[in-house]
Formats: sequence, C-alpha cells, structure tokens
Amino acid sequence: MLFVCPKCKKKFTISPDNRAICPNGHSFDRAKEGYYNLLLGNKGGTHGDNREMVMARRTFLGSGAYQPLLSVLCDRVREHAFDGAKILDGGCGEGYYTDLIERSLTESGISALVSGFDISRDAVRYAAKKNPRLSLAVASSYDIPAEDFSVDLFINVFSPLAIEETKRVIRSGGKFIMAIPDENHLFGLKSALYERPYKNTVADTSLDGFKLISEDKVSYTLTLDTKEKIQSLFMMTPYAYRTPPSARDRLMSLDALTTEIEFIVFTYERI
Repeated sequence: MLFVCPKCKKKFTISPDNRAICPNGHSFDRAKEGYYNLLLGNKGGTHGDNREMVMARRTFLGSGAYQPLLSVLCDRVREHAFDGAKILDGGCGEGYYTDLIERSLTESGISALVSGFDISRDAVRYAAKKNPRLSLAVASSYDIPAEDFSVDLFINVFSPLAIEETKRVIRSGGKFIMAIPDENHLFGLKSALYERPYKNTVADTSLDGFKLISEDKVSYTLTLDTKEKIQSLFMMTPYAYRTPPSARDRLMSLDALTTEIEFIVFTYERI
C-alpha cells in the first residue's frame, strides 16, 4: 500500500480483517467497497463533491465525451511508468481516469501500483467499485497520506493543486502530470448560461521545484444531443452551484448544445 497513517505518517500493516494499523496503534477500517477513509477531522457531513455531482460526472464521462483527453493521459502515463512504479491520482473523483489509466498500463504489460484519493467519500466509493486493483482512500490534497518522496508519478486532473504537498510526496526525478481547462473550455455552455460569457484564465504554468518536459493541447467541439446529456455536463461543473435559477432553466430548455472542449496536459519532472 502506498498510503500511510495520516496521523503520524508511519507505514501500515494490514490485519487479517483488513484494518490498516500503524506502529503507533492508529487503526483504520476498510470499507466494504474496498477503500480506506484517511480523512482526518471527518465528523460527518459532505466533503467535496456530493452524490448528485458524482453521479453526473459518472454519467457524462462514461459516455466517452472526454475520450481524447483520456487518450493523452494514458499515453503520457505509459511513457513515464515502469514496472513497480508507484502512481498516485490526487483528487481522483469517481475514478474514471484512474481506472482506465490502470487498465491501459496492465494491457501494455506494465505492472504498477496505481492509487488514488479524493476528499469526497461518495466519489471514492464509486471508484472502488470500478477496479479491484486500485488502492483508494478518502483524503485531502492538502494532507496527503503518503511518505515524503514516495511517489514516482503523480496525476492531477482538474483537482485543486496543493503544490507543497504534491512536491513533498514526489521523488526526485519523478513525474507530475497535470490537466487543466484551456481558455475556451466549455465556452458554448457558458454562452447558453450567461449574457456575458467569459474565457478561462490560464495561470502561469511554471511550478517551483519542477521542470516542464512536455505540453499537450486537446481541442475539439462536442455536441450534446439530449437534455439528459446537457444536464449531466452542467451538474458536474461548478456552474451548477453558482448559476441563477433563470439561467439554469434556460439551459435546461435546450434540446441540444454544442460547446468547445479544450484541455492542456502538462508533464513535469521533479527536480
């Protein structure tokens, strides 16, 4: 297991009843779906994406709408992975990319330990059902339950970037693959919602402690031809929680929607 005790960062021993126990006696039960909840201060309530948002993402991504992005991610991971590599997907959500990246490696004959975590228990629960070879946990990007310099390849797809924690866990020479929206991503969706749609701001891509080694742009047009598809896309985005009801109703009245899809995939080396 890549994950360590979130309280003391000591390695776990797995007991016969699948509890993860560290040398200091901290113990974490394995959920029936196959993941560990390592989120400290978890006192109930919803953390991260709720079930509705998770289901929307599951439906939308399962349709193959972001297949071009998945293909680039799989290519870059296979390029830098190796037998025995420890790969961590930070903010893995419901596991769409994590699952298919692991399957891509397996099909290519690369035996790696693929792990993922997300702050949303609902999301991790679904991820755990996808692929029994994945090692999964509920955890925060700002307190990653992993040892210093223990990760060979770290993946971040649209997840908040906790750069200091990310840097802490990646070994020297390890790789960091990050996907972000480009400036026109979902502009058609925003045009249907807002009178004055805005383009995304692409921040400075230089990261302290990392060297950029490749950059891939993914750009295409996507047409959603049913109300259900439009709703799934909308509900998996942050716009679902900050859009006035009138604009939401206007979007939901559409029978079809065409929008730009634009991503950038950066690959860095930890220096």
